Amino acid sequence: MIDSFGVAGRLMRYVQVDTQSDPNSKTTPSTEKQKDLSRMLVKELHAMGVSDAELDSFGYVYATIPSNVSHDTPVICLCAHVDTAPDCSGTDVKPILHTAWDGSPIVLPDDPSQVISIEQHPYLKERIGDDIITASGTTLLGADDKAGVAVIMSAAAYWMQHPDVPRGRIRILFTPDEEIGRGVDKLDIPKLGAHYAYTLDGSERGSLEDETFSADGVTVNIQGISAHPGSAKGKMVNAMKVAAAFLEALPKDRLTPETTEYRQGFIHPVEFIGQAETAKISFILRDFETKKLDDHFALLENTLADTIRNFPGASVNISRREQYRNMKEVLDLHPKVVAYASEAIKKAGMSVRMLPIRGGTDGSRMSFMGLPCPNIFTGEMALHSKHEYVSVQDMEKSVQTVIELAKLWAQG
Repeated sequence: MIDSFGVAGRLMRYVQVDTQSDPNSKTTPSTEKQKDLSRMLVKELHAMGVSDAELDSFGYVYATIPSNVSHDTPVICLCAHVDTAPDCSGTDVKPILHTAWDGSPIVLPDDPSQVISIEQHPYLKERIGDDIITASGTTLLGADDKAGVAVIMSAAAYWMQHPDVPRGRIRILFTPDEEIGRGVDKLDIPKLGAHYAYTLDGSERGSLEDETFSADGVTVNIQGISAHPGSAKGKMVNAMKVAAAFLEALPKDRLTPETTEYRQGFIHPVEFIGQAETAKISFILRDFETKKLDDHFALLENTLADTIRNFPGASVNISRREQYRNMKEVLDLHPKVVAYASEAIKKAGMSVRMLPIRGGTDGSRMSFMGLPCPNIFTGEMALHSKHEYVSVQDMEKSVQTVIELAKLWAQG
């Protein structure tokens, strides 16, 4: 095992801290346990000599790696999120290191039915011979995004130990609640004081992501007519049946997550709450072209109107709200941010894989808050699942990329 930056040890320590966020919570952070890891990070930063590291009441960690060049340079922020997804348990994670993995299926010991194989995860074929970290079979691993946290912490340690390696002023930011879409809700941009940022929350080695989905949320409320079921003939209009008919009328062979890939957008019902009198359906709309969200919303409106005509007496209301926008709209105005990241990947000995993100990141919203922010790889794969894994060598390459990136910005 290589781990010359100590990044594997950091990750394996961090994933054992339960930091799962909660979409139903109204607090920030949504779970207090996220601060357990954040406090650990502040303590470790202080031990490195990063004296201003602090945790605020909302769960954000801010810290500074000071410049060691004599001229002024833009302030760069490196960002990762501490929370793990609600989709799969993050309690009692037991990380396992598979040293010099030989390519054979990885049977997870706490649930042998969980088998990680090249057939299911083709990227693993590129990582034969690497040191692979997995969970034990009953939880996710948490490499999303504790791999990013470990990469940033390892880079910080390197800079503090190598004062002659050039860098401008670097701000470190660890956020809560990214997995539930609230990662920058309470972020203090003026306090952060950065000109540009990079999230460390990407996947395959060498990947660089400068575009995300644009995203809206839609809520459909259906009002039916309630009546005693024993005497409901000609009176009752069941809101759940209206909702079912509406969902059934939506496309099944296109515009759904299960039928789209690459740059194709979708309409996705994510929650249904109903009874005979009322029903509510929540949707997310996603597309790389923001204007196509209007088309997706029009399809929902028209399908709903067609459906309701078959249920006299029922009424409906549909509302739409913006969630986030494709960060490429901002990053195209600041080409140096992506160009430097691409050059840093090459300087670290890799080819660049430009990938669109079929989702959003903290960087999506930060970009529209005045902080242009693409996403750099960390090696985290099979996210939000018991099959989650990461290559130690991928994480090491990510650390090298960050160090090269700082050198480029230090040129002024």
